[in-house]
Amino acid sequence: MRMEYMGLKIEISEEVYEPAEDSFLLAEVLLKEVRDEDIVLDMGTGSGILALLAAKKAKFVVGVDINERAVDIAWKNAVNNDVKNVIFVKSDLFENIRGRFSLIVFNPPYLLGEDEEIRDPIDLALIGGKTGGEVIERFAKHVKDFLLPGGRVLLLYSSLTKINVRKLFDELGFKTAIVAKEKLFFEELYVMKAELSLHFR
Repeated sequence: MRMEYMGLKIEISEEVYEPAEDSFLLAEVLLKEVRDEDIVLDMGTGSGILALLAAKKAKFVVGVDINERAVDIAWKNAVNNDVKNVIFVKSDLFENIRGRFSLIVFNPPYLLGEDEEIRDPIDLALIGGKTGGEVIERFAKHVKDFLLPGGRVLLLYSSLTKINVRKLFDELGFKTAIVAKEKLFFEELYVMKAELSLHFR
């Protein structure tokens, strides 16, 4: 199966999260945010759609996913779209990542669910734990270690997520703002921008 979005031809698979309303909302913000000099990390890259969009402008992009099938599809989409300034890595969040980035973008799993509901790799893209926010909390705990001074984070979450995401990042020393939102039938989606002080070390 294939889809087209903003000039990209994206191959999709039943085993990999298919770009949807959340992906497109985050993509719109990302395209305004990314700069020519950016080194970008696309966490939970899925089909690679956000990484490939960022790569149109950024200096270099790294896309990561815990799902090996997603990494395979993302590589294929990079080749099919002749995007060369991007690589894809299998990683559980920051586990296999080295270095620091000026922009980190993350469309995390944010739906409520128990561990036993995670049966297939695709479920890892959807279920964020009992509150929907456990993966976001794990991400937040380590993200500073992978940001350059003045680095930014773009994070999408839902009104269904039962943690206060902005408060979490505020308490970690970020300056946060909601930069986009979209109301759907059963939830509202938010894109939060979190920035580090230029003096952060």
